[in-house]
Amino acid sequence: MTQSPFHGIFGSLGDSAAKGKVQTKQGSPIPPPASTAGRVAVDIYEQDDYYIIKAPIAGVRLSDIDIEVNDNVITIKGRRHQGDGNIPADQYYIQECFWGEFSRSVTLPTAIDPRKVKATLNKECILKVLVPKEDRVKVVRINEV
Repeated sequence: MTQSPFHGIFGSLGDSAAKGKVQTKQGSPIPPPASTAGRVAVDIYEQDDYYIIKAPIAGVRLSDIDIEVNDNVITIKGRRHQGDGNIPADQYYIQECFWGEFSRSVTLPTAIDPRKVKATLNKECILKVLVPKEDRVKVVRINEV
């Protein structure tokens, strides 16, 4: 088997990730790579009072997406449909796309109020989930009696 010309550049990064030695900018280790079948790639960032989750999920109908909230964990579940019907495996030259059920859970730093989570799916098949940040500290006013 011929080695990729990019192995010298990216090979050590993959080796480090597999050993759990790659870290995020916050310093937490990136877990070793897992199978991507059935997973959704996500971008998560914060803006003002929201966490925003974006996920490209082509091949999914809006009615086939569920968003579950449990404490500070949000889970995106759904099913990708293959538009051409079921093609026998022996007819594929290359099959890299995943079809079927998928799920992705992420843990956010604060509790989530499920009644306030909003989600949209645009025509480019990008799911956008707006998660309001919950106040960690509540100020209680004391009244004199």
